Amino acid sequence: MANYQAGSVGGLETEKRSYDGRVLETFVDVAGRLHAIPVQRMKRLAVLRWLVEDFQPGRLHTEAEVNRVIARRHPDFAALRRYLVDEELMQRKRGVYWRTGTVPNTGWDPPT
Repeated sequence: MANYQAGSVGGLETEKRSYDGRVLETFVDVAGRLHAIPVQRMKRLAVLRWLVEDFQPGRLHTEAEVNRVIARRHPDFAALRRYLVDEELMQRKRGVYWRTGTVPNTGWDPPT
């Protein structure tokens, strides 16, 4: 593990980015396709943090849109979609998805 000062948020962030980068080098090819979903949770989280960047903050997505976006990266879009929600990187309500930590357009009610 890299050395960093206790309480140094910057050091921790740098270490996380470095770890994520190493994981992505292992699991993502030069074309940006994920060739395997990591079994280890920490590695899978690194991949999910990378994958969620494909979704614009604050934008609402239908399940079909989420599937299309994820399918560009890996054919098992259903598993990755569930992981994104389970790890709270995306939220879902009545078939509508958005990135966690962003404010969706609350003036729009999805059809029931």
